[in-house]
Amino acid sequence: MTVRKLRLGIAGLGRAFSLMLPTLVQDERIEIVAGADPRAEARERFAQDFAGRAYESVEQMCADPAVEAVYVSTPHQYHRDNVLAAAKAGRHILCEKPMALSVEDSLAMITAAREAGVALVVGHSHSFDAPVRRTRELIESGAFGPLHMMSALNYTDFIYRPRRPEELDTSKGGGVIFNQAPHQVDNLRFIGGGMVKSVRAATAVIDPARRTEGAYTAFLTFDSGVVATMTYSGYAHFDSDELVDWINEGGLPKNPDNYGAARRALKGASEADELAIKAQSNYGGARYGQGDARLSTKPQTRWHQNFGLLVASCSHADLRPTSKGVMIYADDERRLEDVPVRAVPRMEVIDELYAAVVDGVPSVHDGVWGLATMEVCFAILQSAREGREVTLRHQVPTPALSRGA
Repeated sequence: MTVRKLRLGIAGLGRAFSLMLPTLVQDERIEIVAGADPRAEARERFAQDFAGRAYESVEQMCADPAVEAVYVSTPHQYHRDNVLAAAKAGRHILCEKPMALSVEDSLAMITAAREAGVALVVGHSHSFDAPVRRTRELIESGAFGPLHMMSALNYTDFIYRPRRPEELDTSKGGGVIFNQAPHQVDNLRFIGGGMVKSVRAATAVIDPARRTEGAYTAFLTFDSGVVATMTYSGYAHFDSDELVDWINEGGLPKNPDNYGAARRALKGASEADELAIKAQSNYGGARYGQGDARLSTKPQTRWHQNFGLLVASCSHADLRPTSKGVMIYADDERRLEDVPVRAVPRMEVIDELYAAVVDGVPSVHDGVWGLATMEVCFAILQSAREGREVTLRHQVPTPALSRGA
């Protein structure tokens, strides 16, 4: 049977697009027909790879009648304008996290999509990961009693990966609050029922040469009474992949002997040097794809993606989503519930987008969900700045998912 193709235009041919590219190429439901990027080298590479039209601006691409949906993977500060342009042109939208840099921008995006009658899906975040979904289903089943508490922990080298200046500027969406916290918040909201009531948090800028938040700890209280702690550090010392069987965020095996590689790569580099390293590694650059197995479209041994350690504590079990399924630590047994790995990485993102566009099925990760997640992230910054608990008002519940235990 012929598969109905979703004709996709790519807004921004940078790092986010590179990480999503294996999914877009391998999923038979997607046809990449156009791309937009201000960099000539990226447009040239795109035209060669996809025989698609490459534009300098997102607005030009959205006017292309061949484009049915737009994947917004531009730098964070452009998400609002790009989504508004796509909605104005009547194109469905998949917008990378973070959705936007303010509540007001997020609301404008939601309104534009609603008025245009187009789907708005926000992702990729790790709450799309099948083990996270299965953890929520197990909680909904009631088999282990009610959920009481969650803990999430992730230590990475995020701050020492090559960055453009804006990526180290919080006001332009830089730092770990905008880049990494949405993953943890989405996971905790998804598993915990969605409705965060308040946030109390602290952030840290440990390296003054990298002048944005590189670490945080937050305490979340849900309307249900569930509480959660979330901690993240991107300073390239302890690596929490050690706690998850040395499987990296992309679900691929990791070599612990490469300790310190991120810091070494930038040692002695000037800002101009760092920009050059970043440009060379980006799509269209001379070193694109070198040494990064996550960008490969070839079959390889892999597991589910993960975002560090997460434990959900119910009355009669602790549940831990892993790269191989869900570990269940129950009253009288310890076992792994296997969750099959899909044929294509991040396929769950396309499931939601395709269902929303082709079948009219409401998305879990829609605009109002994306706003609710970003509201928690904004509250982390506000709480740390003002030294107080912040109450939220744009939260939405996790839709019912349970298929039974």
